[in-house]
Amino acid sequence: MKKILVATEKPFAKVAVDGIRKIVENAGYQLVLLEKYTDKADLLKAVADVDALIIRSDKASSDVIEAGKNLKIIVRAGAGYDNIDLVAATQKGIVAMNTPGQNSNAVAELAFGMMTYIARNQFQAGTGGELRGKKIGLHAFGNVGRYVAEIAKGFGMEIFAFDPFLPKEAFEKAGIKQLESVEELYKTCQYVSLHIPANEKTKKSINFELLSKMPSGAVLVNTARAEVIDEEGLVKMFEERKDFKYVSDIEPVCKDVLKEKFAARYFATPKKMGAETEEANINAGLAAATQIVNFFEKGDKTFQVNK
Repeated sequence: MKKILVATEKPFAKVAVDGIRKIVENAGYQLVLLEKYTDKADLLKAVADVDALIIRSDKASSDVIEAGKNLKIIVRAGAGYDNIDLVAATQKGIVAMNTPGQNSNAVAELAFGMMTYIARNQFQAGTGGELRGKKIGLHAFGNVGRYVAEIAKGFGMEIFAFDPFLPKEAFEKAGIKQLESVEELYKTCQYVSLHIPANEKTKKSINFELLSKMPSGAVLVNTARAEVIDEEGLVKMFEERKDFKYVSDIEPVCKDVLKEKFAARYFATPKKMGAETEEANINAGLAAATQIVNFFEKGDKTFQVNK
């Protein structure tokens, strides 16, 4: 009997665990739970004899992968997968997957919550602004970007996007305007929402040179990754552009400086919480379990990220 381990320092909601159990046991597999663990040794012990591993923000590091002698698949319940050591997984012939799209709406709604919050002076006294009629640029047009576009339409915003990996038909179908360069996106839009991954090409790519192209009343919204921001350039932008505002789902390293000097124009959640909704929690967990069953039963590797 195959054993599936769900290792979550921060557990799934009970309804999600119940759903995962049903999927796993209906397939004839055994579910093993490791929840609220505080010692990595517990994870190393639990993974020793299982065939599959489901994690959230837990780290499937090289030593965890090495300890999993029977591991054949690891699924990160969420979109990002930088908490899986892909090199180590690949070397051992382990398939690594994520569950793209399951938390997209949750992230998009958070982006608009933060945009509204900063536009209205963090709900403090004083004259704020409105989103209707503003131009919003989507830096990448994947699952989250599509949900952001849908919500932006309801707000009456003018929507633009840049994504060099998509054909023009994708933008036309969504009813938004495609821009040909990242520079054009930032030059055109007062609001820019980041949806790019953190990789060698994107790390620190959001720099002062790019941000300084934004029009008056510029607002940068980051629900992507902290690493894509050039923080030195971010601070410089705050210093030189009194109209610039930044909201983020990831606290930057320079958070203390931003809080001290630019508190009225800066906000970050205390921890990454884009996917922290009950709905996203359930969706990602069920998707992870389903993907594991489909992998074992059908050889389905649709969401493999270490090809």
